[in-house]
Amino acid sequence: MAQEIERKYLLAATHWRNEITRSVRIAQGYLNDEPARTVRVRIKGEKGFLTIKGKNEGIARAEFEYEIPLADAAELLKLCPAVLDKTRHEIHRDGFVWEIDEFAGDNAGLIVAEIELPAVDTEFTKPDWLGDEVSGDARYYNSALSTHPYTRWPR
Repeated sequence: MAQEIERKYLLAATHWRNEITRSVRIAQGYLNDEPARTVRVRIKGEKGFLTIKGKNEGIARAEFEYEIPLADAAELLKLCPAVLDKTRHEIHRDGFVWEIDEFAGDNAGLIVAEIELPAVDTEFTKPDWLGDEVSGDARYYNSALSTHPYTRWPR
């Protein structure tokens, strides 16, 4: 079974920008965002994807992702109640890829860093630009951000 193991962090500084190796624009929406499963459609650059994710078990969950025709992804996004707009920046460090999502639109101002790990207990060095870990905080799940945007959170 395909499995995603990731940890998610807020950012504490901006000098991570000096390490960016690649950036790509992403539009994504959710066809289903029940806690037991999510079905996501995404346009990443010039490619379309359909992803099914299972329920979170700590920092791990089942994940199945398939490339689909770009035109199909664009039509499926029209079926989504909301579409997230973000730029994903990649940073390669110590054999890992950090994906930093900088949100726009209703989630403008939110920037999170994610690292995918091969195992739940994998050790890694945390860059000094990381802030608080929010891996288990459901407010920061992309599916939650599509229905409860960051700019509408109480301050």
